[in-house]
Amino acid sequence: MATEPGPAGPSRPSPSEGAAAGGADAAAARASTAGTVPPELAREAEASLRIEHWRDGEHRTMAGLDALRHAVGESTARHWVDLVDPSPDLVAAVATELGLHPLIAEDIVERNQRPKLELTDGFAHLVVFAVAWERELLVEEIDIVLGSRFLLTVHTRYWDPRRAEHLRDGVAAVLGRGTDYLLWAILDHVVDAYYPVFDRIEDVIDDLEDRIVSRPGRDTLDQLFSLKRQLVDLRHVSSPQREVFNQLTNRALPFVAPEHVVYFRDVYDHAVHLSDEYDSFRELVTAALDVYLSTVNNNLSLIMKRLTGITVILAGIGAFAGIFGMSEAGAAFALGEAPGFWIVTIGIVALAVLIAVVLRRSEWI
Repeated sequence: MATEPGPAGPSRPSPSEGAAAGGADAAAARASTAGTVPPELAREAEASLRIEHWRDGEHRTMAGLDALRHAVGESTARHWVDLVDPSPDLVAAVATELGLHPLIAEDIVERNQRPKLELTDGFAHLVVFAVAWERELLVEEIDIVLGSRFLLTVHTRYWDPRRAEHLRDGVAAVLGRGTDYLLWAILDHVVDAYYPVFDRIEDVIDDLEDRIVSRPGRDTLDQLFSLKRQLVDLRHVSSPQREVFNQLTNRALPFVAPEHVVYFRDVYDHAVHLSDEYDSFRELVTAALDVYLSTVNNNLSLIMKRLTGITVILAGIGAFAGIFGMSEAGAAFALGEAPGFWIVTIGIVALAVLIAVVLRRSEWI
């Protein structure tokens, strides 16, 4: 595995120096805190801290802070440290054992970061976001720290990295190829999980388009605006995350073997493809909103046409009735009161029916 240093800078230590300093600090901290772990923290660590330990082809699964302390002490071992819903105290304890900078631990505890990749004390700290769809978009923050001999992942219990396709046959084969290869396996799983969500969003857009044409209403409009908000949330994580994957392929990162860069390039290609699909979804939703507004306007115009047709019919009847009521219209056109009244009334009704038929054929009513 490559261990060449990252970009030099006047205020940034090299990876080897950072790792050495971090290791010295961690050793001192372990020496001073050994045997002083509070019982509550020890119980939490047993439940939330899982360690996949690999050394010379042998793999073991361990849990707890004591197991982590022994694992870190083996110089030739590689290990994956997985934290699930940890408390700030547990994050601080794990960061001390691994020799991480306090700023990394602080970012992990806050859990309100944006996708990013930072080098601190020779360690690569990544923040990425997994997504899922359960009636609406769900976004899950994942903190990852890459070192030369370990990979730290911190997440909630709603996301399980062990479901990754490359880990279904066990962690040993992946971890044996290096912690950077394990990082790729997890990132590939994160990106692949976007595709089912995008398929679901596409189905929702298709359903909305059908409803807009057939029965536009308030519920359809509410769902349309809800989808637009969720697409905005998706853009907030997917766009900067794509740049994070791009940095993994272009920067001389510590602890990433040159022969493994091609794997991260594949993840970046998938992220670019997802970005293109997102742009298509945004255009479709915008077009659907325009169609909704056009449909509502068309329906309003149709209602106005129907009201106009009804007005024509009623206005004609009213006009005849008004004339007929003036001096009894010449004794009902000189045919006497009763016969003339009924002849004029039937004529008015027949004329109204004729007008209604004409307007109906003209699609006005």
